[in-house]
Amino acid sequence: MSRSATVERKTAETDVALKLDLDGSGKAAVSTGVGFLDHMLTLFAKHGLFDLSVEATGDLQVDAHHTVEDVGLALGSALAGALGDKRGIVRHGSIILPMDEALVACAIDLGGRPFLGYALEVPRCMLGAMDSELVEEFFRAVASAAAMSIHLRQLSGTNAHHIVEAAFKAFGRALDAATRLDPRVSDIPSTKGVL
Repeated sequence: MSRSATVERKTAETDVALKLDLDGSGKAAVSTGVGFLDHMLTLFAKHGLFDLSVEATGDLQVDAHHTVEDVGLALGSALAGALGDKRGIVRHGSIILPMDEALVACAIDLGGRPFLGYALEVPRCMLGAMDSELVEEFFRAVASAAAMSIHLRQLSGTNAHHIVEAAFKAFGRALDAATRLDPRVSDIPSTKGVL
């Protein structure tokens, strides 16, 4: 059973082509025009053991907002497509992940209800060409398009790069745990019978 999906999203502001394979080995080929986002998505794929390719162009002459958000929407849509009806998955995943002085907790539920609980205290700054405020917009877009709950909590940290890097790595690890197939489960992991 292939657990992969390809998404193309074209708007007047962006053009995104994204492919996600949940059962990969951590290979990433990412080019969005936003170097910091490329770095974070590469870390996400590596630590989640997902194969990910992203080609995106956007109105970067305005700023990185539309590109970051639309890549998040494409990633969420690909995740939903790759999971299908979610039969046999673990469904939940969580981790507390350190990155030097930063410590970030991530817990997710692939339960079909979009929610972002965002409690990262990232200093307002530019991370390369990406405003640190866009980190929240990225995760909100993923949660919305994938119909999943994502909780991110910062337990410590002062360096913006470290906090955000810990969040992306933690998201990859928690998502890997939640998307794993449990050999004991043959149906949908919900008493409702649908997710």
